[in-house]
Amino acid sequence: MLPIDPTQIDPDDIGQTQTVLEMDHEEAIEHVREVFTDAGFGVPVEFSPSKLLNEKVDADRDPYYVLGACNPAVADRALEASDGELGALFPCNVVVWEEEPGRQRVYHVSIMRIARLVGITPDDEEMAEIVAETGELVDAAFEEL
Repeated sequence: MLPIDPTQIDPDDIGQTQTVLEMDHEEAIEHVREVFTDAGFGVPVEFSPSKLLNEKVDADRDPYYVLGACNPAVADRALEASDGELGALFPCNVVVWEEEPGRQRVYHVSIMRIARLVGITPDDEEMAEIVAETGELVDAAFEEL
């Protein structure tokens, strides 16, 4: 039994953000990467779970791509505030999946907010500032998408 009821979590509690892009899958990946980079994130990790699963287990998955975005200054502060434990959730993933050809869903949840909900990070003013700053950066990126 889970210690919390997931049905009671509001999408805002986990910083859920999403939008739809009317463009080709590869074009959407490039666009998301560029917008997040312009918003102050690096993208040190990226991969295609659909490609991997289709190759390894013949999953027949539609295009699905993960961009691991990271703002180094915020990440450094978050690691310090969590005694290094938040690193287990790094990087902040932005997912692009093809709902249908020419229509891509871009989706993100805040690892900073989730970490606070489950007690990985302290529930203090410093972490609240980190969560707010990260949220502002993500919001700015999604506004540009």
